[in-house]
Amino acid sequence: MTDTATLAGLDPATLADVLRVAGSADFDRWNEQIRRTGGCSDPIRLMGGTKTIDPSTRTILHAYSTDTEPGGMLRIACGNRRASRCPACAWTYAGDTYHLIRAGLTGDPVKGTPETVREHPRVFATLTAPSFGPVHNRPGNQPCRCGTRHPEDAPELGTALDAASYDYAGAVLWNNHASDLWRYFTIYLRREIAKRAGLTQKAAREQSRLSFGKVAEYQKRGAVHFHAVIRFDGPDGPDSPPPAWASVDLLTDAIHAAAARVAVDVPPARHQPNADQPARIEPARTLRWGTQLDVQPIGAFGHGEEITEQAVASYVAKYATKAAETTGTVDRRIGNKEALVLLGVPDHPRRLIEACLDLHALYPDRKLRDWAHMLGFRGHFSTKSRRYSTTLGALRQVRADYRAAQHRAALGLPDPDDTPEATTLTLAHWTYAGHGYTPGESWLAATIRRDIQLNRETAREERHNQLDLEGADA
Repeated sequence: MTDTATLAGLDPATLADVLRVAGSADFDRWNEQIRRTGGCSDPIRLMGGTKTIDPSTRTILHAYSTDTEPGGMLRIACGNRRASRCPACAWTYAGDTYHLIRAGLTGDPVKGTPETVREHPRVFATLTAPSFGPVHNRPGNQPCRCGTRHPEDAPELGTALDAASYDYAGAVLWNNHASDLWRYFTIYLRREIAKRAGLTQKAAREQSRLSFGKVAEYQKRGAVHFHAVIRFDGPDGPDSPPPAWASVDLLTDAIHAAAARVAVDVPPARHQPNADQPARIEPARTLRWGTQLDVQPIGAFGHGEEITEQAVASYVAKYATKAAETTGTVDRRIGNKEALVLLGVPDHPRRLIEACLDLHALYPDRKLRDWAHMLGFRGHFSTKSRRYSTTLGALRQVRADYRAAQHRAALGLPDPDDTPEATTLTLAHWTYAGHGYTPGESWLAATIRRDIQLNRETAREERHNQLDLEGADA
């Protein structure tokens, strides 16, 4: 598992800790624990145990205690969705999001969504923020407004051409109200659909339903935009066909009209810290969606649509694990402006964070200081309407039930589904004992995660090759 050349690059303290952990008598069990977490970067450490009892005879069928575990602790995955915090848990979260979004596009009876949803009109819409000032970009084959043809990885992409005139306050206030903009958009969308169908809003609701699955993504300039799957259903949701008037064209038209109607007013604000300092005044604003609105039909049966179900699900899953750190900021809360210098935050995101900290006193109810590291955005990154498809909780429960069944089989315990009368009682007691690793454990865990990732990529490539062979034979 270890690479001698990589080990040679470690500092002496970390190398000594690696050798201590790898040479311990219980290393194999420690390795098994970390592999079960997928190579989690910051596992939760628990102390305690469980007892499985037959309540009719009061016989202890199985007992487990962390006393026999390495360090007297059980390590479980942290479950953080952020790839910047834990790539292993983010990979699991992305996979769950992929299946959640895909189930709402292709249907999955096991997950509670009928396959007939593939026949329902649905689109992939992208709603963006307006301009807050010109930024460095790559407009096709043309040079940027600064006169330079920037490469794809140029650090200046998305940064202001003129920081002095860029509306940093407007940018973070827009991010902060983005969830409100989305909420009003969904309200107006239903109204615009009813209008185009020639129905009252009540009649339109009685004949159809809308389902959403969306994800938030940060552009390089630090502005949030939303990617959303929007689907027409019948009056009973995905289980019923939409009415004849519910078409992709009508839905597309209504989305454009609804987005244009949305407006969120931010009142003016005045803050004067004390009599010796001048008052800070922020003018009133009206926040709207940007003009760059893209709506595309989602293909199911290869009728020439530009995007497919799998492409949409993969795209949404990819951004469900990313946040503002993709713009150069940090993935945790910032207490003051001085911390920005110590953390080495680049100029453009630093100015956005400073704007949040400055505006907090003017709009305390918006909690801009708490969400400064998110450049003002305080909404959920991945959300869906109730009837779109399954839930992340349901997907996690299926995985937990599968592992529990494996564990029961390994211990020879009865399966309650096979023998309902063979009821067992499990008593558990757990105590939080911390989180994370020692330096050597952290290095070994990262190596385990890379091994698991390589194995997954190899297996995926083999599956694709097998499908290609089967297609050639057919």
